[in-house]
Amino acid sequence: MTPPIRLFDITLPHELQLELEARVLETLRTGAFILGERVAAFERTFAAYSGAAHAVGVASGTDALVLALRALGIGPGDEVIVPALSFYASAEAVLLVGAEPVLVDVDPHTLTLCPEAAAAALTPRTKALLPVHLYGVPADMPALAALAAQHGLKIIEDAAQAVGATLNGQPVGSWGDACCYSFYPTKNLGGAGDGGLVTTPHEAVAARVRLLRVHGTTRPYYHEAVGYTSRLDALQAVVLSAKLPYLEAWNARRRELARRYDAALRALPVRLPRHQGGVYHLYVVRVPERDRVMAALNSAGVEARAYYPHALPDLPPLAGRASGPCLEARRAAAELLALPMHPNLRDDEVDRVVQALGRALLTLSR
Repeated sequence: MTPPIRLFDITLPHELQLELEARVLETLRTGAFILGERVAAFERTFAAYSGAAHAVGVASGTDALVLALRALGIGPGDEVIVPALSFYASAEAVLLVGAEPVLVDVDPHTLTLCPEAAAAALTPRTKALLPVHLYGVPADMPALAALAAQHGLKIIEDAAQAVGATLNGQPVGSWGDACCYSFYPTKNLGGAGDGGLVTTPHEAVAARVRLLRVHGTTRPYYHEAVGYTSRLDALQAVVLSAKLPYLEAWNARRRELARRYDAALRALPVRLPRHQGGVYHLYVVRVPERDRVMAALNSAGVEARAYYPHALPDLPPLAGRASGPCLEARRAAAELLALPMHPNLRDDEVDRVVQALGRALLTLSR
């Protein structure tokens, strides 16, 4: 029986697996798990990789968003522009700091925050833009940076799905006041559990995130602010440090696979979002009758999922928080289908996915 083709595969090369086991065992033997030199070393290495002045490890990508918003002074009474198509945490983090997410439509081609829609949603209460580099596709940062500069707004980039992506030769995360990353295991740079990180060009913002991640304290038992327990642990740091040197090669392989998909799918009645500078955390297509196509693919041994099946304004906690009808986001949520994408995917498996998708679409047309 032919094995199924998985949407994600976090299996590691043998030599890296051995290195990880050795590093984790060494860390376990030290008994030093909370912050410490291993976390600091990863922060320095990641800052250098991403071109950031400062990097602060935290417990998750969601925490990274919350702490970045807090560190930039976003709170009650403030509005933050968020794309209407994203993972829930992009808007949830705004609510968690007491601010108001204003959900705006996405560009129909990139499915990232539409600068024109963002401009139309601004009010005197708007304090920040929160563009999401969805699926590894960079948002239109030149236009959004210009908008922010014109109106005196902060920019918090959500690069949870876009580590290593660039736009016009400039890394994502380098366009604004802070950038937030997730190291969930299936991400392009994934840990062995949850983890996140904030980068920033501002020393004061980095210091504030460091303060907030340990209950608002800079020295034992003296608390200067209401903070959180949100620390990247040493075990995650050593795993991520070992994997980071492989990231560029893994992302390059993702791009190769995407080009193969692109070429093969041109013959099928599907829409392909534009991916300039992207790193293909997910490879998504837009198809008619998405749920039926998805079921057919899964029945054929091709794992496929809807990312995301609901636009954010259609989730109960975010109802009534949209600026306008967000038609592009809602159309995309009804049509988007993620196909298998990971560095271990073989060329022949891509061909099998395309063949299975073609058969599913042909069945629908009868």
